[in-house]
Amino acid sequence: MTSLEIINSWLSLILAIIFGVLGTTSMKLSHGFHARKHVWGMAIFYVLSFVALTFAIKYIQLSVVYAVWSGLGTVIVSAVSMTYFGERVSVRKIFFLTIIILGVIGLHCTDGFA
Repeated sequence: MTSLEIINSWLSLILAIIFGVLGTTSMKLSHGFHARKHVWGMAIFYVLSFVALTFAIKYIQLSVVYAVWSGLGTVIVSAVSMTYFGERVSVRKIFFLTIIILGVIGLHCTDGFA
């Protein structure tokens, strides 16, 4: 495994997170499958997210990939929800989102970068 392969895997993971967040945002905007363009966006973004995840797990451990994808995706979706959809911000919510980030970092640090 070369360093270029590892870098490409991490770039794929970043893309998977971005597409996952876009898919989840499109899900919200679809209003229960009533806004067709957002339904299509949701489907396309989720497919792209899973394709990118497939490339990411080639050289990064599955447990790390999934923790980073789901954890950071959750944090980013929460930030988007609070910023654009008027979701309530609270100290507790920020505290627990911080715990998610710390958990992802901790899992990553237990086994190294690849």
